[in-house]
This record gives sequence, C-alpha cells and structure tokens, in this order.
Amino acid sequence: MSTPTTPSIVFAHGLWADGSCFSKVIPTLQAEGHEVVSTQNSLDTLEGDVAAVKRALGRVSSPAILVGHSYGGTVITAAGTDDRVAGLVYIAALAPDEDETSQSLQAKFPTTDLFAHIEIAEGRIWLRPDGIEYFAGDLSEQEQQLVLATQGVPTADLFDQQVSGTAWKSKPSWYIVAGNDRTVHPELERFCAKRMNASTYEVASSHVPMLSQPGLVIDVIRTAAKSCQGA
Repeated sequence: MSTPTTPSIVFAHGLWADGSCFSKVIPTLQAEGHEVVSTQNSLDTLEGDVAAVKRALGRVSSPAILVGHSYGGTVITAAGTDDRVAGLVYIAALAPDEDETSQSLQAKFPTTDLFAHIEIAEGRIWLRPDGIEYFAGDLSEQEQQLVLATQGVPTADLFDQQVSGTAWKSKPSWYIVAGNDRTVHPELERFCAKRMNASTYEVASSHVPMLSQPGLVIDVIRTAAKSCQGA
C-alpha cells in the first residue's frame, strides 16, 4: 500500500511513442507502492499537454515525480513548477530554458538521422515506416512495429510553441542519456543534463530506453522517488 510519503509517478510521453511506451516500467513501480498515471498527450498544443499532466497530478497523491521522454521533457519542464511536483526525471528528453523552444534547443545540435524519415500530412508529422529503426532500433521487429502502429502524431508547429516555467531550475532532476540515440542528439541530452545539474546516467540505447533497457529506467525513477520521499 502507498503511504502519504510514497511519491506518485506521472509520465509524459513525447512524439510517436505514446503513453503505452512506459508499459515495461509501470507494473514494477505500482508493485512497489507508487500511484502511477501515464498521460496521453494530444500533441495538439504544448499548453494542452502541460494541462494534461497537471490534471494527472490531481488524480494521484502528492508529492509526485514527473517523468518525461523526448518532447515530454519540454512538457514536464513547464508542468513541473506545480507545487505538487517534488522531482523530475528526463529520459532522452528535451529540457528548454525559458528563452528556448523545443525547436530552438534542437537547432543548436546536428540534425539526427530520424528527420530524413518523417512526413507531414494533414498538418501532422508522421514517422514513416522506414524511420522506426532510427527511433527504436534496439527493439525487436515486433516491438518496433507496435510503436509505429500506436504512434502519437504531433501537429506540425508543436516544437515552436512555448509555455512559461522552467522547473529544472528549482526542482531536483535526474537524466538518462541514450548514448546511441538517432532521434534526439546524445550531445543535446548531455548538454541538458549538465545545464540542469542533474544526476546523470548514460545507457547504450536507442531513443526509447524505457522499452529497451527498462531495468535501468526503473532504477533511476526509484532513486528519484527515494530522494523525494516525504517532500
């Protein structure tokens, strides 16, 4: 049973890998007594996705740890200023400063292989089938196809949107760098981790370590939760 001091865990996914991408880490965290919500972000507006995370905070006990993957890092950077949030865990994630957007942060680093394998249709950015290896190349073929089939598809200007709030400036942070990432540049990840003075872990994985290396991701979330217990 969870107690008032057992931190809750709220996940925020990014582009293409939807809320189900945390399916390998959620059961263990639940078994260890954490209340868990994995938000399903619309990827229509950054403001809307931040609001979805804050709604999720209302469904779990405080304090909470926010866990953001990829663009979900931008989401938790804004949502994490909420008083109910005790700490932040970033997984191969963007973490823009107050004067940056997801796009302007990415523009500071070389373009990764994945971006030659996307398609804009009806105002949305789709990951093409030939791009999945650059997103989740260390998963089995079957798992890659599942990620592709359930992809969350963002509006074309999502990375240019901005919401106030830079939680990593005031909340303790943990960061998992995906060393073999071909979606978000590993050097961007290292830069963000260093800038926020995060407890940093590096793993030889694709962009989705929560699917390819779930044990490590569970350990980092566990460490963050223990650190924030009773916050």
